[in-house]
Amino acid sequence: MATVLKGGGEEVGASGGGRNKTIIVFSDALDRALASFVIANGAATTGKKVTMFFTFWGLNVIKRHHKPKIQKDLMGKMFGMMLAGSSRSLGLSKINFGGMGPVLMRKRMKDKNVDQLETMILQAQKAGVEMIACQMSMDIMGVSPEELMDGITIGGVATYLSEAEQANINLFI
Repeated sequence: MATVLKGGGEEVGASGGGRNKTIIVFSDALDRALASFVIANGAATTGKKVTMFFTFWGLNVIKRHHKPKIQKDLMGKMFGMMLAGSSRSLGLSKINFGGMGPVLMRKRMKDKNVDQLETMILQAQKAGVEMIACQMSMDIMGVSPEELMDGITIGGVATYLSEAEQANINLFI
């Protein structure tokens, strides 16, 4: 049993025991994002609830491809310049080849009839996979709700823990 105290002293408990699945997506590496959505889509076919919690770099996976112009503070602007703009500009965790790695990976996937990440994201949404963006990470990294894809819920660690409490599999990718 884990207990988290929120700022106002509210307790949220997590004890485990359900049959649902949760995935924490911490990385914005293309290969790790692909693995996250392969697992999420596969789990969704079992009829169990699947929740993905995107935190820190993982937020880049669920950003809109065409984002509106947003006023940001200096740090938000800096993060915006240094980070991937959306799933289409993610690098690989290994063998990045100065940016050519993702191009080669996407071509290989196409040649082998493997869905692209963007298709997998849409499939997950259609299958009812709940996608939660971490509010704290958004605040730190200067990501506004308008920059996220449609259908994304915004929540904190307590939101994730309440989902994890109902799950028998909790992955961190």
